[in-house]
Amino acid sequence: MSNTSTLLRQEGRHILQLAGPILVAQFAQTANGFVDTVMAGDVSPEDLAAVAVGSAIWIPVFLFLVGVMQGLTPFVAQFRGRADHSAIGVVVQQGLWLALPLGLLGFFSLRAMAPVLALMEVDVGIRPLILGYLDGLSWGIPAITLFLALRSLTEGMSYTAPVMVVSLLGLAVNVPVNYVLIHGELGFPALGGVGCGWATSVVMWLMLILMAGYALGFDRRHQTGLFQHRAPPLLRHLLPILRVGLPIGLAIFIEVSLFCVIALFIAGIGAEVVAGHQVALNAASMAFMVPLSLSLALTVRVGTHVGRDQPQALRHAVLAGLAIILVTALVNSALMAWLRHPIAAIYTDDPVVIELAAGLLLFAALFQLSDCLQVGANGVLRGMKDTRWPMLITVLAYWGLGLPVGYLLGLTHWLGPPLTARGFWIGLLVGLTAAAIMLCWRVQWQLRRPLATASG
Repeated sequence: MSNTSTLLRQEGRHILQLAGPILVAQFAQTANGFVDTVMAGDVSPEDLAAVAVGSAIWIPVFLFLVGVMQGLTPFVAQFRGRADHSAIGVVVQQGLWLALPLGLLGFFSLRAMAPVLALMEVDVGIRPLILGYLDGLSWGIPAITLFLALRSLTEGMSYTAPVMVVSLLGLAVNVPVNYVLIHGELGFPALGGVGCGWATSVVMWLMLILMAGYALGFDRRHQTGLFQHRAPPLLRHLLPILRVGLPIGLAIFIEVSLFCVIALFIAGIGAEVVAGHQVALNAASMAFMVPLSLSLALTVRVGTHVGRDQPQALRHAVLAGLAIILVTALVNSALMAWLRHPIAAIYTDDPVVIELAAGLLLFAALFQLSDCLQVGANGVLRGMKDTRWPMLITVLAYWGLGLPVGYLLGLTHWLGPPLTARGFWIGLLVGLTAAAIMLCWRVQWQLRRPLATASG
């Protein structure tokens, strides 16, 4: 018993050591968006609106690319577990080949948004600003996609600090570059909010250059052969990566699109309700970064044990990881419930919006357990390369249960007076709980199977 406790504590320490830098990197990336919003808002309300709408368009595209490229991480982790460093070089090199068309897909997608803005009936006065912002930002998408492939190399081998350092440097550069391009300093034209898009592209290319420089030395130290042996793109390597990564990307996109649809439904209720919903959602999203970082660390740890063919160590990692995530859920839940009014007051001084947001934060506190469990279970399954079933579970839980329940409770009289935003948050609670139950069952099912099936 004492030996088991010791092993669980060791796994817990490993997971926390991996998750810490990932969390800092996540906050740095979120801070970039905050900086863009504040600096664009200093120019004019129109520039602020353009950056806000542009962000709502490009971030789902970016998250889809992040998800697809996350399919590389379990391959790297499992090869590291087997001490097969040459295979790591091969799979990351193929990941770089895959990143090229994906980056171009993102590039052209963001440059073809004029019909979407017209369909959404976006104010014609800010459309040129939005399109200019997206055009500038699109040039960085190929770079950030290549960066994500290199990120899988270091994180998959349990080195998470490099991405943290690069992300913090990117944040530090974003502020002065934003200022120069927004206000037209150093001979550059004053671009206003459009300059935020170009500044983001500059940061993305800088992050790629820094990460490539680090990866070059990393490759020499660990002898993966990533930069020594060049191979063309090979379907026998690309298809397995896509089989793992594409469902992750689709699942993330499905989840993000759910929140977009809910926002559209709520938009017709009233400005104060929309504001309260947005405040509560943003606060919940910030809290979600902690379990998300733990989940990404758990993917690496699980993949490493699968590669080593260590079923007992794998179970210890899963137990330790999920236990830490449960503690995180309890802390998040308690803080949200206790500090819901002060949290809402950070975002606005409107007493009506504060009261609405505080009420919704109670629902956010209630679904912390489900939300943290589902993201933790997802991390375990990704480490085992099990991503198709989780994607289907996501569709069923969010779109098959959560959204219909939210719509019925929020906007119809079928089950009583409409609860407006609260109805949709109850729907989120139902969807997240269903996802957590099904994903945890899937984890339990996978742990009973031979490890060879998870590493194939």
